[in-house]
Order: sequence, then C-alpha cells, then structure tokens
Amino acid sequence: MLKLGYKLMSEEHGPTELVRNAQRAEQAGFDFAAISDHFFPWLEEQGHAPFAWSVLGALANATRRLGLMTAVTCPTMRYHPAIIAQGAATVGLLSDDRFTLGLGSGERLNEHIVSIGWPGRRERQERLSEAVDIIQRSAGRRSDKLPRTLFYTRPCAVIRQAEAQAGRSHCSRGH
Repeated sequence: MLKLGYKLMSEEHGPTELVRNAQRAEQAGFDFAAISDHFFPWLEEQGHAPFAWSVLGALANATRRLGLMTAVTCPTMRYHPAIIAQGAATVGLLSDDRFTLGLGSGERLNEHIVSIGWPGRRERQERLSEAVDIIQRSAGRRSDKLPRTLFYTRPCAVIRQAEAQAGRSHCSRGH
C-alpha cells in the first residue's frame, strides 16, 4: 500500500513551525511526517537546527493519526544507541505506536561535533549494524551488548525501523 509522507525540514524551520507543519500535513491527509535529525543546517542560509527528539515529543502530542519518523538519525556518533533506543521507546509510547525509527550511518557535517574523527564508510556501516542490534534488543529489559543497562521505558510493540543505505555495495546486494 502506498503511503504519502511529509518531510519536516528541521534545517528550514524552527520547532514551533515544524509542529504546525505536521498538524497541517495531518489535516491534508498525509500518512506520516519524517523529521531530519541534524545538528547543523545543510546551508547557513537555512538558519535552523532544532533538536529533533524534542520536536518529536511535541509532534506526538499535537497530532492524533499522523505517523512519525526520523529521517534519519545516526545512532553511533552524536548519540549512543542506548539513548536512541530510550528516545524511540518514549516517542513510541507518547504517539500511541505511530513512530518509526529511521536510521543511517551519518553525514560528517552533522556528526563531527563530538570531535572523535570521521570513520570511513565500512566502519560507519559496521557501527550502524551493531547499534541496530542494541536498539532492537532494547524492547526486552536487558541487552547483552550493554550488560549493566536496564531499559525501564520500553515500547508496547517492537520499534519499527527503516535504514538509509548508500554505496555501490548496497545496491548490488539488493538492499
């Protein structure tokens, strides 16, 4: 079934306007709204970069039917995967299970702020794979990858995930 989505460009709008845009998208009949999760706008002229996860909480409260999604979050550089698991579970509960977690291996522009260097594509994809495993295991109370971690806020259902992939090797493998 075809679903039509609305892109919430956090680089071009502040948080209040993003919430209004999502409400308008819901009223217009869109199936979901996907928010970008960037620390910097792509271009200085765009002028915005609100914290996507705070906006998602507001969106969950301001909409009733509209699916919500990150497009995309990198759970390996700026964020630890356990934090993303906690955030996804929280937004999933706040939105009555309307949330889909969109994940990707990151863009240097938005992830380099932690000053730990920028790994190559293969290492980023390996980190993403490990992060996805941690996030998926968070639906249970414990993760064997994080033995001292207990997840107290857990989603009612398995967190839906979508992954953004790039590169010739992903195309040739049918991803």
